[in-house]
Amino acid sequence: MTDRRCWGIYREKEFSLHRVGDDAEILRATARQLEEHGFIVALRTPEEVARAQSGDFPRFVFSMCGHPELLERLREWVTQGVVMVNSPAATLRTLRAQMLDGLARGGIPFPESVIVSTGSPVADGFFPCWVKRADVHRTDDGDVTLAAGPGDVERILGVMAARGIARAVVQRHVPGDLIKFYGVAPGPAGDPASWFTWFYHREQTLLRHPFDEGELARLAAGAAASLGLEVFGGDAIATAEGRLFVIDVNGWPSFALYRPVASAHIAAYLAARFRIPAGAPR
Repeated sequence: MTDRRCWGIYREKEFSLHRVGDDAEILRATARQLEEHGFIVALRTPEEVARAQSGDFPRFVFSMCGHPELLERLREWVTQGVVMVNSPAATLRTLRAQMLDGLARGGIPFPESVIVSTGSPVADGFFPCWVKRADVHRTDDGDVTLAAGPGDVERILGVMAARGIARAVVQRHVPGDLIKFYGVAPGPAGDPASWFTWFYHREQTLLRHPFDEGELARLAAGAAASLGLEVFGGDAIATAEGRLFVIDVNGWPSFALYRPVASAHIAAYLAARFRIPAGAPR
C-alpha cells in the first residue's frame, strides 16, 4: 500500500457534553498510535471537513463527528472510495430512534421503549421511566431525564418541544447496576470484539448484582454489529435476576479511563482495516 495519508475528524463540541477534552484526546492518541504503523495523519475539525472540496480528502478517515448533515456529506466520500471508521451509515444508526430499531432487529435486549411526539399528550405509560430525545445523543443535561409519573413526562416533553425537539423516546426504567462498556471491532452478532472492557458507572448505589461477563461482551459486540459500528461504547443494566439490558450504544466514546490501551487497539485495527480495499468484504 503506497497511500498512507489519512484524516482523523474531531467530534462537534455540541455532541461532546462534558467530554470535549476527553473526546479530543482519544482522537489525538489514536493518531499518534496510527503514525507508529506508518500512516501520515492529519486531524481536522468538522468545520474544516465541511469546507473540503472533492479531491481534498484522503482515502482513509477515522471520524468521531456526529452531526447528521455532516455525516450525509461523509457518505458521499464513501461512495467515492474513502474507507471510513466508523462509517457514516453506522454512526447515523446510533441516533436514538434508529438505534432502537437496530437493536430490535439484532435481537438485543433493551428496556421497553416507545417513540412519542413531544407535542402530543401521553395518555399512559410505564413509570418510572426515562424521557430521551429521539434524534441525537445527549447535547444538553435535559436530553435524558428520569420521570416518576405522567406529570413529569408531560413537563419534560413540553420543555423538549420548546427547544425544537420533535420526538422523544419514553423508556421503562430498569432497576439495577449501571455498566459502561467499550469495544473495538466487533465480529458478527454474538462474536466477541477484538478488545472489550467494562466498568461500573460512578454516582450510583452499587449493588454488584452477579452477571455473566461473557454474555455482556457478546451483547455489546452484537449491539455494535447490529448498527455496523467498529469502534463503540455503550451502557447496560445488570438486574438483580442477573439479566442484562443494553440501554445505549454509540460510536467513538472518549475511552477516558482507558485511553492508552484503547488508542493502541483502535490504531492497530485501523491499520489493518485501511489495508483492506474499499468495498471488499470484511
